[in-house]
Amino acid sequence: MGSLAYLGVLAFCLIGTAWLEVALRTRVYRRWVRLLLTLLPVIVLFVIWDLYAIAAGHWDFDESRTSGLVLLGGIPLEELLFFVIIPCCAILTLEAVRSVQGWTVGDEE
Repeated sequence: MGSLAYLGVLAFCLIGTAWLEVALRTRVYRRWVRLLLTLLPVIVLFVIWDLYAIAAGHWDFDESRTSGLVLLGGIPLEELLFFVIIPCCAILTLEAVRSVQGWTVGDEE
């Protein structure tokens, strides 16, 4: 069960915020191009950072807490998913607050 700990945390984060898309009509997933353009720099930057840190021996990942699926450069699959899921959760939360509070930023469709 420990090998699924990282995936479990990510699943919990997704489940905890996914309902905001439907209940508060945040439209984050519906505007997928916008979401992709937001996520892409984050993913690229942090994957490069992880690759450097792993290669330099600055950090590693506890194999007993990951699934064992390792991508090129030694990055666990869960780490890559982290770079996608956590920003999505943050964006969903921000858009939910904006929806409830009625905040506008000039990008409304």
